[in-house]
Amino acid sequence: MTAHPAETVHGALRDEAREESWWLPDPDGFAACALSSSAHTVAEARQFTRATLKGWRVCADTAEDTALVVSELVSNALRYGSPAADERTPGTPLRFCPAWLALTRQDSAVLCAVSDAGTTTPVVTPPDPLAESGRGLHIVDQLSVEWGWTSPDTSGKTVWATVPVRG
Repeated sequence: MTAHPAETVHGALRDEAREESWWLPDPDGFAACALSSSAHTVAEARQFTRATLKGWRVCADTAEDTALVVSELVSNALRYGSPAADERTPGTPLRFCPAWLALTRQDSAVLCAVSDAGTTTPVVTPPDPLAESGRGLHIVDQLSVEWGWTSPDTSGKTVWATVPVRG
């Protein structure tokens, strides 16, 4: 397998993922990594996305749009992706939330997919101009040509977005 420009292991990976090298690089258009609920996970997911897209020679504008979409999807997975998320007090961090980020390079787009153990579907609410949160899916909607999610089942769901390649 060819070396991939993104780090093969980042600080937010689960311990067993580090030990077993669960990261799946492919310079021809697919990359995935395991995520945890570390405080650094969202930043490292953005870094992983930028490095991967740079390796695929995707333009910087598209890489930034994709990194922002990934940031919102991963944030939502960490916040709502636990089967017990409904039972937690809002704002309480998860101790452990297994999630995966996958990126696929298509002809004119990048497909971002974040899978988590949550069984509830994403809910788009009207944005409150004074709220500190609640705009994530609106950002995803504006930067992607389409987005959606798989039907939740006992193993969780995947939320995905297709970001157009510019330039």
